[in-house]
Amino acid sequence: MGDQEARSFDGIVEALRAAVPVLHEAEIPFLLGGSMAVWAYGGPEPVNDLDLMLRPQDAERAQAALAEAGFGAEDPPEEWLLKAWHGDVLVDLIFAPRGVPITDDVIARGNERSLSAIRLRVMALEDVLTSKLLALDEHQLDMAYLLQLVRAVREQVDWDELRVRTGDWPYAAAFMTLVERLGIAG
Repeated sequence: MGDQEARSFDGIVEALRAAVPVLHEAEIPFLLGGSMAVWAYGGPEPVNDLDLMLRPQDAERAQAALAEAGFGAEDPPEEWLLKAWHGDVLVDLIFAPRGVPITDDVIARGNERSLSAIRLRVMALEDVLTSKLLALDEHQLDMAYLLQLVRAVREQVDWDELRVRTGDWPYAAAFMTLVERLGIAG
């Protein structure tokens, strides 16, 4: 890993360490999601951003609590997330990922983990991968990164559940064929 990637990951961890107590203090239920969640299950260190998954009714309150704690706030044009900034680290506050609406049930399915001395709930691995696979389309088709993620956590994935949840989406079906042919999926 290069110095820039190490700094990026360290920045993401610092953003996580800053955001979690703010959301806990505000009593906002959330999950660690995205590539950082896969890292919590043993995947590679992410270097892009921090994804926090929230119920739709909590997203604006979470962004306001983070802004009050010194994070920068941004309202993007996308209708499924809000953004906050911790220095130069983007924190996506995602409340409507494709295929996995964030509900009390999704939050309850998460697993309690201790990461960098912080206790928090991490999105269930099948929920993370479902949202990532259903986000694939002709404009975002980075299967190489997804292969890297699933290869690292393949023994923990319920592949049958993932097939059922994503089977109707052609890009996800293509990915599932690829991981099966490569011997990654069980």
